[in-house]
Amino acid sequence: MRTAAVKEAPASAAVFDALAFEAPYVVERLVKDRVVGSVAEGEELFNEAKRYLVLSEVHRDVVVGMYSVRVDEAWHAFILYTDQYREFCKKYFGKYIGHAPTNAPDADDHDHDHRKDLSFEEFREKYEDLFGEPLPDVWYNRRGLTPDRRMFCDLAGSMTVAQRDSVAELVDDTGDVVISVNDLALSALEFIARTGAFYIRELPGDLTDGEKVALIEGLMAAGAIRPAP
Repeated sequence: MRTAAVKEAPASAAVFDALAFEAPYVVERLVKDRVVGSVAEGEELFNEAKRYLVLSEVHRDVVVGMYSVRVDEAWHAFILYTDQYREFCKKYFGKYIGHAPTNAPDADDHDHDHRKDLSFEEFREKYEDLFGEPLPDVWYNRRGLTPDRRMFCDLAGSMTVAQRDSVAELVDDTGDVVISVNDLALSALEFIARTGAFYIRELPGDLTDGEKVALIEGLMAAGAIRPAP
């Protein structure tokens, strides 16, 4: 897999060597799970997951959030291969990096107790400075979300919807609330709870196209649904 050259940064060379690491088994899983539609797309998504880990390690003085639902899926797919992921972390970062939306320090790393959370714009600037390329569209969750975008809901059939006063809640099979929204979206949530694949425009109720997209964006952030390749 080809990766862009990176600018000098205060980190060991081994950190940047991680960008060349290949894991075809992760890419195959992304294709099998329909996270991506092709091997090439899977390789690109896995590359962004590696870049996230490298950027987080280079900038340990700040908290780097995971801003992309799809990149997070690639990271999660990698971490499922426990032995390979653990060896990858040890070789390139000198420690295990848990699956969390930040580059959290070890519990005894008191020097980072009061680090600043990066805004998305600050993340974009650091990414582009480090890798010398514009931030790819995959990092912008809302890009590509139109009424004609097809979505997958892997939890369909296991979720329920509850209404409380003027609030509608989507609840998972453990009883946890996935998302709470205005009850204008009640019928849309009921549709999503039972439908494994759908187009955003198919959501029922009196929601505008913009409101439908916003609802989908919130559900993506909650990990309840994902865009089709």
